Amino acid sequence: MKELELKYGCNPNQKPSRLYMEEGELPVTVLNGKPGYINFCDAMNSWQLVKELKEATGLPCAASFKHVSPAGAAVGVPLTDVEKAVYFVDKDAEITPLAAAYIRARGADRLCSYGDWAALSDVCDASTAEYLKYEVSDGVIAPGYTDEALEILKTKKKGNYNVVQIDPDYTPAPIERRHIFGVVFEQGHNFLKIDEEMLTNLVTENKELPDTAKIDMIVALITLKYTQSNSVCYVKNGQAIGVGAGQQSRIHCTRLAGSKADNWWLRHHPKVLGLQFVDNIRRPDRDNAIDVYISDEYEDVLAEGVWQNTFKVKPEVFTAEEKKSWIAQQQGVTVGSDAFFPFGDNVERARKSGVQYIVQPGGSIRDDNVIETCNKYGIAMCFTGIRLFHH
Repeated sequence: MKELELKYGCNPNQKPSRLYMEEGELPVTVLNGKPGYINFCDAMNSWQLVKELKEATGLPCAASFKHVSPAGAAVGVPLTDVEKAVYFVDKDAEITPLAAAYIRARGADRLCSYGDWAALSDVCDASTAEYLKYEVSDGVIAPGYTDEALEILKTKKKGNYNVVQIDPDYTPAPIERRHIFGVVFEQGHNFLKIDEEMLTNLVTENKELPDTAKIDMIVALITLKYTQSNSVCYVKNGQAIGVGAGQQSRIHCTRLAGSKADNWWLRHHPKVLGLQFVDNIRRPDRDNAIDVYISDEYEDVLAEGVWQNTFKVKPEVFTAEEKKSWIAQQQGVTVGSDAFFPFGDNVERARKSGVQYIVQPGGSIRDDNVIETCNKYGIAMCFTGIRLFHH
């Protein structure tokens, strides 16, 4: 198939719309549903991310995309009992590595992953499909699906869930083109390979870089490669826990991603894990309630006559002092940036979210100030010399 007609483009008024190949066949096959223009934008970007992350780590990988940027990305390492509780997974459930990857990718920011596009590096198995079945999601892309997994996914959204299969051996043309305002833009496809060889230039006094931090740096860099710039990504244990995308200021990226990383960590607090929800609460309502409960707007869910709609027992207030103390316990976090940190203020903000490792291109006229700030806190920082802008 060389062409696929779409309902409309980014917006309903943008017609006609289609996918097509100038040469050869389309590398994708729609197995179920009818994906739209934005769905395919997410599918193509997210597939590249998980494909490259699998090649770099050797582990099954998954991503959760919204509006052409990842809300989360992760490798498939086993879930701890605490993580299962945080992500509302049955502690006795049999979770395959691929399912664990998607659970962790979606768990990074469940609020932003609402209605996501999922990407899987490996053939989708029944365990992964079963988890996807109950989440609000627009579609999934993978190199294949087991018969059981496909049958499970076909039951979503009254049979209209978008299921796309991609040829894992597909390689894009070396030159890519796009039209903006009737003008053709042309550039070489970004075939940059991200691996451990990029992590050898440690510019700080602390030059200790454990293997876990190397994997987290790779996760951060590959995630950033497919995130709308400017972008900053916080990672822990092979999981993006905060992504700040599309901000005009680098420090705003760092703050945005850091606040998301803080929220991820706050969801591990005993007060949050101990919330008693009413029976049969919808997952989005539960996730929204948690997000408000851990925010400064907690009164919106704890007010008399309101909390009863969500909780069996009225929760205690999660105080600002408790939250600050809990966030201060976070450690071992890696932060990556798609372009250089221009000032040490980015490091100051990052370390408040437990950052101990930083990977960035370097090249600022104030690199000495950024390095000095890292040295003040014992942070290990790596310069890659490579910018990762994506638009």
